[in-house]
Amino acid sequence: MGRNKFSNKEIKIIRKLLGRKMAGNRFQQKMVRHTLRTVFEFNISDYNVQGKAFGPSDLDAAVNRGAIQILDEATIEAMKLRHIEKKQYETTLQQADAIADGQTENWEDVLKEWNAYYGVKEEE
Repeated sequence: MGRNKFSNKEIKIIRKLLGRKMAGNRFQQKMVRHTLRTVFEFNISDYNVQGKAFGPSDLDAAVNRGAIQILDEATIEAMKLRHIEKKQYETTLQQADAIADGQTENWEDVLKEWNAYYGVKEEE
């Protein structure tokens, strides 16, 4: 499931993209859906009936029924920052767990091997 809280500016851009999706060929539709998922974390499947096209009017209906909330820019940016920090923490935690399980090598050891292979002298 993607986001359900967007800024007014994001909703305007999403509305334009959905209009382009409705008017585009299959490739253009795929590109628009990819952009919606990757840039806005907006999944059409969260808001529509399966098999039915989802366009700008459906977006407005989702906003009107409260499935999509419009918040101010500062709140959205703070949410995005917290999301990025959480992802970075989870990645770091996974890396530490892999090192603890012996699945991954210590980066310092890898750097020493790299330097030895390429003849880079280590600073002391």
